[in-house]
Amino acid sequence: MAPPRGDRQAAARRGRRILSKPKRAVLGGGSGFLGRVLASALEADGYEVRVIGRSGPDATWDDPASVLRVVDGADLVIGLAGRIVDCRYDDVNRDEILRSRIDTTRMLGEAIARSEHPPAVWLNSSSATVYRYALDRAQTEADTDFDTGFSPDVALAWEEELFRLELPKTRRVAMRITIVLGDGPATTMLFRLARLGLGGPQIDGWWFPHNRYRGIGPHPTERRRPLWVRSKGRQKFSWIHIDDLVGAIRFLRDTPTIAGPVNLSAPTQSDNRSLMATLRRIVRMPLGMPAWRFMLEPAMWVLRTEPELVLKSRWVAPQVLLDAGYRFAHSELEPALRDIHRRISGRGA
Repeated sequence: MAPPRGDRQAAARRGRRILSKPKRAVLGGGSGFLGRVLASALEADGYEVRVIGRSGPDATWDDPASVLRVVDGADLVIGLAGRIVDCRYDDVNRDEILRSRIDTTRMLGEAIARSEHPPAVWLNSSSATVYRYALDRAQTEADTDFDTGFSPDVALAWEEELFRLELPKTRRVAMRITIVLGDGPATTMLFRLARLGLGGPQIDGWWFPHNRYRGIGPHPTERRRPLWVRSKGRQKFSWIHIDDLVGAIRFLRDTPTIAGPVNLSAPTQSDNRSLMATLRRIVRMPLGMPAWRFMLEPAMWVLRTEPELVLKSRWVAPQVLLDAGYRFAHSELEPALRDIHRRISGRGA
């Protein structure tokens, strides 16, 4: 016998509420430039966004119960947490860079493992700095000739933690992200240097030995290349426009056949000389003072950052994305930088 009309109407209303329940996305670390951009994009896609941070707002890393609460029932988890690498690699900062990535990734994995309704997709940050110093060819996801020392050890330990647990209901992707071009502080600083006439190439060369780049983590490696390489400013510069970073994350979310490491990089790469020349053209500064390593080392000491960030040759190609059919909105460096420059100029920076 059919249920009474009132019962059928109530059931229909409950069904509509279930169907209309918004999707939930969890950002593990969303307070930075990238997190804010991603949160806005996901909200535009119809997600309720929940952010885990040191002080919330929706869950905190020192409260595992709160992390489980936002992760259980989520549709998507994106891990972004980690101390910035724009610092000096002293012992305290080295440990914090590693620990902040491993601990937060472990907490996300354990929350997913304990969830009654685990997310279908977990995208976690990693770094393209895992790949070797390359001047000969681009490195794709098929390359396993990884670099050695501090930065690659951190990235590989990060990925090891991502894939450590058995999570049969959750697809996982390690996003090996290159330099992101956007209207954040790093790109803004590049334009300012170019305007000031300091936009020449950064040129590697001899410097006193040190051990700040030594290996770290559960499988520390010994550096197998010299501290410096005479690249003459031709070290490769791999990059991705912020719009394509967001677009690629959406693509990874929506492509169920992709799992494992994925390079998030534009399909074309530049080098340091070309990068700096492009910046000078855009800001209409005809001169750019070159900076050799003997100039960079004391300057970076004053600025409390590392020359490696501009001197390492990162030559990375997004083979998985290209093979899966992702179409880049910004595939050439100069148009991408001009677009970012317009955005920065439009906000009065």
